[in-house]
Amino acid sequence: MKRLFAILALVGAFGFTSPAWSDEATTSAAPATAVASAPAAETPAAAPAPVVTVNKGDNAWIFVSATFVILMSIPGIALFYGGLVRSKNMLSVLVQVFVVFALATLLWVAYGYSFAFTEGNAFFGSASKLFLKGITPDSIAATFSKGVGISEFGYVVFQGAFAAITCCLILGAFAERIRFSAVLLFMIIWFTFSYIPMAHMVWYWAGPDAYTSAAAADAANATAGWLFQHGDLDFAGGTVVHINAAVAGLVGAYFVGKRVGFGRESMAPHSLTMSMIGASLLWFGWFGFNAGSSLEANGVAGLALVNTWVATAAATFTWLLAEWGLKGKPSLLGAISGAVAGLVAITPAAGYVGVGGAMIIGGIAGVVCLWGVHGLKRLLNVDDSLDVFGVHGVGGILGAILTGVFASPDLGGTGVWDYVSNAVVADYSIAAQVKIQAIGVVTTVVWSGIISLVAFFIVDKLVGLRVPVEAEREGLDLTSHGERAYNY
Repeated sequence: MKRLFAILALVGAFGFTSPAWSDEATTSAAPATAVASAPAAETPAAAPAPVVTVNKGDNAWIFVSATFVILMSIPGIALFYGGLVRSKNMLSVLVQVFVVFALATLLWVAYGYSFAFTEGNAFFGSASKLFLKGITPDSIAATFSKGVGISEFGYVVFQGAFAAITCCLILGAFAERIRFSAVLLFMIIWFTFSYIPMAHMVWYWAGPDAYTSAAAADAANATAGWLFQHGDLDFAGGTVVHINAAVAGLVGAYFVGKRVGFGRESMAPHSLTMSMIGASLLWFGWFGFNAGSSLEANGVAGLALVNTWVATAAATFTWLLAEWGLKGKPSLLGAISGAVAGLVAITPAAGYVGVGGAMIIGGIAGVVCLWGVHGLKRLLNVDDSLDVFGVHGVGGILGAILTGVFASPDLGGTGVWDYVSNAVVADYSIAAQVKIQAIGVVTTVVWSGIISLVAFFIVDKLVGLRVPVEAEREGLDLTSHGERAYNY
């Protein structure tokens, strides 16, 4: 996730993204960004690394942003998903989201953060910070500015909230028929072998202060995550969060199978009121999700803030208008679905594109994701209960690819930053960056797909994936949890 800025100027078009950390508790840590090493003849003499300091304003912003992202899961996703299922399964969705959020939090602190955001190899970090070992109130994590840091504990929570909501997003694909024990076991496996390596591949780097010369930049790039090294741009999680979760959800929907009565019985949302409240909380929390990914309270955060605002509004209208034309009436479900599609699509691009680019991305996402939840879903012949792939998968892929287009300075984007020369790289190639973005998309789809296939197979053999038919007909609220969402 994060702010890009740099590229291998030597080859002329590779930008890198996202945050990472230093293995030293009190030195610049290292979120991911794009870094470029200029030809030796043009590179200024190596400069001493600046002393890293913490700005209280940046700290406050990352703390607030982290809590915004937590709000997106509980109760945002819980209410949005819960309102879309039948009333007999409302409580089961609330329980799944709430408990999966707690589970992911514990896994993140135990080993997730360490393996995602410490130096290791191109796919996994190390065990140096298990259970946050060595992190103290004085520990500093890098931002995207040289010499500027934030408290590492704040970054731990911020990134942990991302990990948790990614796991929660998957739940919508097979809602209303999966065993609770299967959910928990699957999440442990998938979190460990899909989320952690994807976060490391896209967002881990040595931090801006490591880029003092061309040689230092080359050495730092060699320690970064695999997709970071290739220049993938993902400001806030188009690949790591949305595509990653959507592919897992799609695989799960196939493995668990269609709901009893799917295509024959009405499975209309039981409370669009609840879903609208959930969608509103998502839109609100997403400002922390995207703007917080700048890691600083600066102009880039402002750009991500306004882009998140306008892209979502654009997608709301294009989905609504397209649906209105197709079905004859504008629906609340269409409006809130469009909003989420816009939020998903702008996520990888939020800090890289201009406002005009954000509006175009959002507008396209509304129409394309409408097709994703109708036309594509029929083509795939799958019961993706709450259209996780149609919105998060399609929207995430669209946003990731269009990031490569609209990040171009010629189209109002920020371009990529060379931390060695401390300037924007002059020659931005849309074609080259789109190719890099496509590599990121394909890598995410394949990685998450394989891990999900293995994970669901293991879970099915160990505990079984699906509740009995009788339990599904009665509803998971009572049969799985012994409670009702509504007692009247």
